[in-house]
Amino acid sequence: MRLSELVETSARIAATSRRTEKSALLADLLRRLAGGEVAIAVSYLCGEPPQGKIGIAYRSLRDATGDAAAVPSLELLDVDRRLGEISAVSSRSNKLDLLRSLTAAATPTERRFLAGLLTGELRQGALEGLMAGAVARATGIPPDRIRRASMMAGTIVPVACAALERGSEGLEQFQVKLFQPVQPMLANTAEGPAEAIAELGQAALEFKLDGARIQVHKSGDAVAVYSRGQNEVTAAVPEVVEIVRAMPARELILDGEVLSLLPDGRPRPFQVTMRRFGRKLDVERVRAELPLTPFWFDLLYADGGALLDEPQAKRFAELERVSPAGLVIPHAVTSDSARAQEFLRDALERGHEGIMAKSVAASYEAGSRGQNWLKIKQARTLDLVILAAEWGSGRRKGWLSNLHLGARDPATGGFVMLGKTFKGLTDEMLAWQTEEFQKIAVAGDGYTVHLEPKIVAEIAFNEIQASPVYPGGMALRFARVKRYRGDKSAAAADTIETVRSYFAAFSTSTAKT
Repeated sequence: MRLSELVETSARIAATSRRTEKSALLADLLRRLAGGEVAIAVSYLCGEPPQGKIGIAYRSLRDATGDAAAVPSLELLDVDRRLGEISAVSSRSNKLDLLRSLTAAATPTERRFLAGLLTGELRQGALEGLMAGAVARATGIPPDRIRRASMMAGTIVPVACAALERGSEGLEQFQVKLFQPVQPMLANTAEGPAEAIAELGQAALEFKLDGARIQVHKSGDAVAVYSRGQNEVTAAVPEVVEIVRAMPARELILDGEVLSLLPDGRPRPFQVTMRRFGRKLDVERVRAELPLTPFWFDLLYADGGALLDEPQAKRFAELERVSPAGLVIPHAVTSDSARAQEFLRDALERGHEGIMAKSVAASYEAGSRGQNWLKIKQARTLDLVILAAEWGSGRRKGWLSNLHLGARDPATGGFVMLGKTFKGLTDEMLAWQTEEFQKIAVAGDGYTVHLEPKIVAEIAFNEIQASPVYPGGMALRFARVKRYRGDKSAAAADTIETVRSYFAAFSTSTAKT
């Protein structure tokens, strides 16, 4: 298949907001692929080249451009081979030479697609969940079976290859296996304990820790630790390896959170915990400075048996049996919303970010985000000024979406940017801001519309973290729009000093280290 066919399909997917139409377009493309092309096409359409990061920055892509081809000629297999060659060389000049050779053979539309693919900015709406539905449509295999297999495999790519080449029989290989990370189950959000109890009835409540999600596999003395993104991080967390190796069960797959604690047991900030990850040198020295403690909240496999299909109550009981009590997440089971509110208060007083509420009857839905797990956090808010907005893509194409957020700086009379967000915006809010923002636009480049600093929004966030990206040296973590403040002028927006005071409070525990 030629790259141009895939690029055309990608453009058509981005142009429609209808999920069924996206799925039909993908399924039609999948049926036309030859065997060796499936993994490449599926990876590209999910926005992930098989080679992973190949060491090409946006500036390099710009430097490598020249005259484009007038007629499509690139084959998928050839493009993948060339990207492999670019990934394999180490010098920037050699990478640029190979990249120029590739882009010289590409049409302008193919260039734009490759640029988005290589910089992680391919915005077309063909995510893994949609791809799973398209594979089911192309093969006639039930969608739930495709999704389950992709959860076990950790990605849709090998599942698509197996399904398209061997049909239903090809999916038999995708089972829970030790040292093959399973996609983690995810949670939706509830506004508070009462809403969660109303949704779930009797619920298992757990502290929600602001640490690093880990999945740990054990077979005898062999232990491997994987991050939420399924990358192996075993070497960075030797204390976790030691703890799991000492647990009585011979075989385990544990789901949990790891974080660095202060001497009084309160958690250090997320950024501090994350200093431990990605390190290859001086691990023992950093371990002495920032020891990590794991807390387990689920058990997926124990001594030869997968537990994913068992109810949460049984999995948790098995977890308590195999784990030291101090390493099991603090929990309670209740159908009383007042008791749930007390549990949330306890978690917050101990310095954690909130609680989880889980259906005691629910299986472990690997890779899924549903109503069986609900997270309840204490959201903090700031009233910030909208400095600019970016045009959306995919389902939000034609709307101004991603917002640039700024705090007022009384010293200069200007505003200090604290980050961006597109979270929390309803269709009604998107339509309103697209119309209103264009009335106060002062500049634009076809992608970003810069605004008069007049509109104020209430922004919820979980934390303020240090950031080298923004001029104030700070950025909001998990920012989302709660509402627009038509009752507030920009002169009444929160100041950068207020933000700094929040940041100082978040950083207090860091200073204690």
